[in-house]
Amino acid sequence: MKLYSWDLSPYSARVRMQIYAKGLTDIAIEQPPTYGTAKFYRDHPIGRIPLLEIDGEAIPESAVIAEYLEEVYPEPSLLGATSRENAHIRTLARIGDIYLMNNTFMLAVQTRVLAAQTPVITGNESIVALLGGQLASNTKALDRMIGRDGFAYLGRVTLADCALVPALFFLENVLPGTGLADPIAANANVAAYWAAIQKDEYAARILMELHRGLEERRELIRSGAIEKIRAARNAARQAAEQT
Repeated sequence: MKLYSWDLSPYSARVRMQIYAKGLTDIAIEQPPTYGTAKFYRDHPIGRIPLLEIDGEAIPESAVIAEYLEEVYPEPSLLGATSRENAHIRTLARIGDIYLMNNTFMLAVQTRVLAAQTPVITGNESIVALLGGQLASNTKALDRMIGRDGFAYLGRVTLADCALVPALFFLENVLPGTGLADPIAANANVAAYWAAIQKDEYAARILMELHRGLEERRELIRSGAIEKIRAARNAARQAAEQT
């Protein structure tokens, strides 16, 4: 098996953390060789990573990949011992994926925090305020549900941590460029969890990779190469859709 991934992709990071925590050594982790080309978009209609390639076929979507890996490699488990425990783990992971990460990504698009040296908010103030309010509310909800012992749940790494670590990383790194208040600092339980989980060996490894990817992204922004890459990918996607 191969996991096609990028350092800065939070959804790829979720699966990588799972692989590290389970001690899986038979899954190669690589950058997709055709990413950004028309061939990539023809072969993979969703057009995103991560992708788990198995015998020439690829499974998309990080949540689907995560569940697949738990089925194929049940030990050590990153789920719970009961259906109720698993439901809570999946709820926390969904908060990371949907309620935090999706809103953070939309906020980054609105402000160009990850695409320009100077964030651009003019004209989008109401949307930015809406997204900021949703992030504040969703982080507050997470505060009521998060574990109090340094892990999201069960006192050990689970699929919930794998989703929350990259989500909180992006929240922490995107919001300063938007002028919005930090919802992590405003919620004591989330703040305590965030400080503690970063000391976990698997989370620390993922955060190192995410920081490395973020610096590479910032260098592309500084050099102006990011716009050329974006234009080439858009052209490749359009070409794939026309064939």
